[in-house]
Amino acid sequence: MKLSTKDIVISGLFAAITAVLAQITIPFPGVPFTMQVFAVTLSGVVLGAKRGFLSQIIYVLLGAIGLPVFAGFSGGLPIIVGPTGGFIITFPIMALIVGYVSYKFKDIKYIMSTMLIAIIINYTVGAAQYALVANVGFLKALTICCLPFVVVDLIKISLATVIGCNVKKRVNLCVMR
Repeated sequence: MKLSTKDIVISGLFAAITAVLAQITIPFPGVPFTMQVFAVTLSGVVLGAKRGFLSQIIYVLLGAIGLPVFAGFSGGLPIIVGPTGGFIITFPIMALIVGYVSYKFKDIKYIMSTMLIAIIINYTVGAAQYALVANVGFLKALTICCLPFVVVDLIKISLATVIGCNVKKRVNLCVMR
């Protein structure tokens, strides 16, 4: 995969946006409410598959090396392998899927449907890791980690779709290469 300086800079910018929006947190038992899902899906819509994926890889790697980019100004491998790490590790995949579909199909229905699939992937992997690390059943993990977030995440992906499609129309970031 060949990356231009522009690709790297724009991806880094969206990694920074994700880090900033991760700090908008409402504490909740188990997994906090944050704006990370909004940032991840927005990066996919605006940047496309390659840059969206890269932006979230950068974000995850920055957190993995210990920079405080995750919710609550946390960072380090213990967060990624901890109870909520499964949600974080799916961010690049979410951005990739959303980015691919948002550039292939302009219809908002397709983009929203893809975001729902991305959220399901995020919930599944996140709940599985939570269940494993917290030593609880998968259904209990879904109840603790995902159920409280469904309505809020639907609002976030709706906003990301509307804002992302409008930004993409107004800012020429070139089509996914």
